[in-house]
Amino acid sequence: MRFVALALATSAGVGYIPFAPGTFGSLAGLLLWWLVPATVSVQLALIIAIFIVGSWSGSVAERHFASTDPGPVVIDEVLGMLVTLFLNPVGWVGAFLGFLLFRLSDIVKPFPANKLEQLHGGIGVMADDLMAAIYANLALRAVIAASNWIIG
Repeated sequence: MRFVALALATSAGVGYIPFAPGTFGSLAGLLLWWLVPATVSVQLALIIAIFIVGSWSGSVAERHFASTDPGPVVIDEVLGMLVTLFLNPVGWVGAFLGFLLFRLSDIVKPFPANKLEQLHGGIGVMADDLMAAIYANLALRAVIAASNWIIG
């Protein structure tokens, strides 16, 4: 089961890329967003499933790598991209903007994201990126609203 957990936690090995694994994990999330049907129920079910699976596999990965929120674990970035783009009516330009907003929010980790990463095990691995993604989702909504206001 450890092999399965590590494969999930690293998003099929994406997390083993030796530079910027979080960025590549976010790109994997962007690809998954593109592949998944754009229905609320499917996207919400996927977000919930990835949070649950990521919490379990993140805990296994922390024990395997003997560290808290190890670098190769990028399933949290996949979740982050799905949450960032959830219910945002965007094409590829908007999705790329969401990607940039999520990466910024994930790196800065504004409160309470910085506190959530202190939660124990895989929950902490997933929760800080979930919060960062909520911030990115709201920022993307603001950009969309502002651009609609300026254009229209």
